[in-house]
Amino acid sequence: MRRGSWHVQILAFVLMATGLGLCWYKSAYLRLPLQPGEDTETWMVQARVTLDARSRPIKASLAIPLNPAGFVVLDEDFISGGFGLAVETDHDRRRASWAVRRADGKKTLYYRLSLAKAAFTATTVPGAVPTYPPKATYDEPYGSAVRALLAGVRQESADVATFTRELLLRLNMSTGDENVELIREGVDNPTDWVHRIVDILQGARIPSRVVYGLRVGTPRNDTPIESLLLVHNGTEWLYFNPTTGERGLPEDFLIWHEGDTPLVTVDGIDRAPEVSFSVTQTQRDVIQVARKRADHLGSVLVRFSLLSLPVNLQNVYRVLLMVPLGAFLVVVLRNIVGLKTFGTFMPILIALAFRETQLLWGIVLFVLLVSLGLLFRFYLERLRLLLVPRLAAVLTIVVLLMAVVSVISAETGMQRGLSIALFPMVILAMTIERMSIIWEEHGAGESIKQGVGSLVIASLGYLVMTNERLQHLVFVFPELLLVVLGLMLLLGRYTGYRLSELRRFRAAAQPPPT
Repeated sequence: MRRGSWHVQILAFVLMATGLGLCWYKSAYLRLPLQPGEDTETWMVQARVTLDARSRPIKASLAIPLNPAGFVVLDEDFISGGFGLAVETDHDRRRASWAVRRADGKKTLYYRLSLAKAAFTATTVPGAVPTYPPKATYDEPYGSAVRALLAGVRQESADVATFTRELLLRLNMSTGDENVELIREGVDNPTDWVHRIVDILQGARIPSRVVYGLRVGTPRNDTPIESLLLVHNGTEWLYFNPTTGERGLPEDFLIWHEGDTPLVTVDGIDRAPEVSFSVTQTQRDVIQVARKRADHLGSVLVRFSLLSLPVNLQNVYRVLLMVPLGAFLVVVLRNIVGLKTFGTFMPILIALAFRETQLLWGIVLFVLLVSLGLLFRFYLERLRLLLVPRLAAVLTIVVLLMAVVSVISAETGMQRGLSIALFPMVILAMTIERMSIIWEEHGAGESIKQGVGSLVIASLGYLVMTNERLQHLVFVFPELLLVVLGLMLLLGRYTGYRLSELRRFRAAAQPPPT
């Protein structure tokens, strides 16, 4: 084994593992797309508050979500129609407050937010660990019914979770006992029922509270507010459906607000405000959603990435990041396949020019320009000029030829011919010089062979560097270039036969004649 090979192999492995690991993290956890042009499912939720004003000062307050569990807020906006607006946040609660000096007639306030699913499914809600509730006192005979119910539930449970589930199952039985029937008396709606359960759990000294939200899974204009029960087991908050006893936060449940604070309060009107919710399903670019998810998780991989650059710089790097792929292609075709080219980077630069001329026209213009340049170069050889003046003369001739081809193309209406100005003229001049020298020293066959090899690699490089999927992968996951770099290092230690050499030595593989 050659000296230093272990060093190269370990370095290549570290580079490739780092690149693939970062790519996997951004794809699996930040959900950046592996395919270009992908959209993801988002939801637009709108709250509408209708007021009947009577020429008085009005103050209105609406509870709005604060970091809802299981979702990422993409953006939000308020439509207040002449009302002043203030958004207030108090610990784990958030409210929008509107105010106006005078208002008359029907007034409508809107709050809209756009949501996407979070990268991780939330199981708890933020907030400090609650204290145990004080010992509850109940009026009789309600108190006796609650104590009897709690005693029976305690015998058939082992912890807070099983206790709560057993309690909910007993309370929601279709044929309850006398204690359950007594407890149900006076409950007229689902909200009162959840508060009744919280009151019963207080008798067991279990911290609990109510959360309100709506389901966003089905688009509709009259989405109702639903209630969920939260209990604390000493470590975390647990979600329960108050009517079925099912544990867990439903995937499509958007927590709007929690606790005893009302959904909406209004001062200055006689009639109660009307509040309605609507949900619409939309599609949004998955990269924009992933950036919001990264901000929500506090990840710096997306914030400090190419996606944060201005659009004009993003377009520049979409091209530049493909150059290493073209260079890797040159390494493979030269060191493994055995194709000969004029220089290392000339085919890559020609491939970049093909991006504007398109492949077929680019090949035609390249062959035309190099052929004409060779004719002038052979003429200059007769003048016996020194190297530097000769190169300068070839460069001047190349520029003049490009100008002539452009003028002729413009006059004949061949718009593709105008893009000949995008060819790197210095590289063309060096190619013509190199081709003429090889022609003189090794013959026309070798010169044409290297020219064809350069053109083949440039064409393949164009196909690689203009591939939409590869462009997307390298731009969104630039760490994949570490994998390309690791492969280049490994190929840099390759000393075996090239594929083109197998043809030369095929006679050695034949068995000796008998």
